[in-house]
Amino acid sequence: MERRHHHHGPAQVPRRKVAPAASQEWLVVPAAAGAEERSGEFGRHRIMEMTGLPARDLRVLDPLLAYPSTILGRDRALVVNLEHVKAIVTAAEVLVRDPNNPRLQPFLLDLRARLALPDASSTILETGGGDEREQGERSGPMPALGRSVSAKTQPFEFKVLEVCLEHTCKCMESETSALEKEAYPALDELTSKVSTRNLEHVRQIKSRLVELSGRVQKVRDDIEHLLDDDTDMSEMYLTRKLASQGFNESLGRVESNKHLSADHDEEKCTSREEEELDDDTESAHESSANVKPNIQELEMLLEAYFVQVDGTLNKLCHLRDYVDDTEDYINIMLDEKQNQLLQMGVMLTTATVVVTAGIVVVSLFGMNIQIELMDDGTTPETKRIKNMKFWETTLGTIAGCAAIYLMAIYAGKKSKYLQ
Repeated sequence: MERRHHHHGPAQVPRRKVAPAASQEWLVVPAAAGAEERSGEFGRHRIMEMTGLPARDLRVLDPLLAYPSTILGRDRALVVNLEHVKAIVTAAEVLVRDPNNPRLQPFLLDLRARLALPDASSTILETGGGDEREQGERSGPMPALGRSVSAKTQPFEFKVLEVCLEHTCKCMESETSALEKEAYPALDELTSKVSTRNLEHVRQIKSRLVELSGRVQKVRDDIEHLLDDDTDMSEMYLTRKLASQGFNESLGRVESNKHLSADHDEEKCTSREEEELDDDTESAHESSANVKPNIQELEMLLEAYFVQVDGTLNKLCHLRDYVDDTEDYINIMLDEKQNQLLQMGVMLTTATVVVTAGIVVVSLFGMNIQIELMDDGTTPETKRIKNMKFWETTLGTIAGCAAIYLMAIYAGKKSKYLQ
C-alpha cells in the first residue's frame, strides 16, 4: 500500500480579534426647535469628531472612573459632569450620556421644556424683520452679525448649563432635606436614650452627611473657580465664538473680492475703493470688539446657583455642628457615668479595707493561745461577765470599722475626690 505523505504548511497562528472601541448610549438633543432628537450608541472617536474634545476630557464622563463634579469649557464644547448628569454641550446640540437612567428622566423633561420655550431673538426678528432686512441689503453681512449679537437672547449652551445646574441643586437640596428630617429626630432620641441601635443609626447618618457634604462642596468650589477666572468663562461662549468665526470668514471673502476688482479699475477708483476698504476694516474691528463675549451674563447665572449651593452647604454645616454637639453631650454623659462608677469603686474599696481591719481583730482573738479570757467560767457570774466582754469586743470592732469608713469618706469628699 502506498502511503500518502501530506505536506503541511507552516502552522497558522490564530489572529487575535481587535476589540472595537466601547460604544456608549447617548441622546442627542439639537438646539433647533423643530429638529428631532436621536439616540444611539456612539464610540469615543465618533464623539471626539462631533465635539472636538480630546480623549482626556471624555474620561471625565466615564462613570467607572468616578470623577468628581466639574464643568470644563473647551473651544467647541462644554463638558458638564454634575452628580449623575453627564453631558457635552456644543453650540448646536447637547449630548446626554446614559439617557435610560431613571434618575435622568426629570432632567430630560426639564431640558425639553426649557428648549421648547420661545426665543426672544425670534420675536425681535419677526416684529422688525422688514426694516432689518432692508438695512441688511444695504449694509451687507456686518449689520446682520450685529443684529444676532445685540438680540437679548440666552445662548443655547447657557440654557443647557442652567438646566444642569438647576437639576443638580434640586437633587442636592432634596437629599439635604431628607437627611435633616431623619437626622434631627435620631439625634434627639440618642440624647434621651443611649443604646447600640441609636448609636448605629447616628453613625450611618453621619457617614451620609460627610459624603453629601463632600459632593456639595465640590460643586460649590467648581462654580467658585469659574467665577474667579474670567478666561474660563469667556471660553464658554460657544455661540458667539461660532458667530465670530463665521463673520471673519465672510469678511475675508469680501476683502479678497475687492483686491481682485481693484486691478481692473482706474487709479482714482482704486484709491476710492482702498478708502472704502479701510473704512470697512475699521468697522469690522469695531464689530469684532462688540462680538467679544460679555461674561457678565454667565457670571450672573453662576452667581445665582453659587448662592443656592452655598445655602445647601450651610444647612449641611449646621447639621454637622448639631451632630458634633450631640457627640460632645453623649461624651459628657458617658464621662459622668464613668465618674460615678469610679466613685462607687472607691467606696467599695474603702469598705473592703475597713472590713479587712475588722477581720484582723477577729483573727487576733481566734488564735489558739491559752489566756485567762479563753477559760470557761466556773460560776454563772463569771460566764455572764465573759459573755458581756465578747459582745463588747464584737460591737466595738464593728463600731470602729464604721467610724474608720465614715472618716475615709469624709476625707475623700473634703479633698474633692468624691462628690
